[in-house]
Amino acid sequence: MNRRVLAIDYGDVRTGLAVSDLSGFLASGIGTITPGGMRNTAVEVARIAAERMAVRIVVGLPRNMDGTEGERAQTVRAFAALLAELTDLPILFYDERMTTMEAQRFLDYTESYGKRRKAAIDTLSAQIILQNYLDTHPFADTD
Repeated sequence: MNRRVLAIDYGDVRTGLAVSDLSGFLASGIGTITPGGMRNTAVEVARIAAERMAVRIVVGLPRNMDGTEGERAQTVRAFAALLAELTDLPILFYDERMTTMEAQRFLDYTESYGKRRKAAIDTLSAQIILQNYLDTHPFADTD
């Protein structure tokens, strides 16, 4: 049974992507995209979701530390609304607080530095968002 989930760490310049295995158990980063502009990013994400045969899309929602939503969260919600126009897949939000910091700590620990670090952070952030989502929202046996 296909339970593949695509996760997005939306950014104005780069958008990190991760996808789960078919069982919906394990997340893997698949890279970043830089199509330019919110609409172009939404088109590319919809294409990738179809290509990867995702059954749902999880979008990282940046919240303030107190749980409120700021301007950045509204931008992400606008992106998700565009994406919803391009796909019939369910689009879910997942709190992404601290994922970038977690990704940076991991890359520091592995001594990963240099030009590719920003893209690696975006990809790893998407992977962390997805794994956290999968860990807290397991598929039921009837899905």
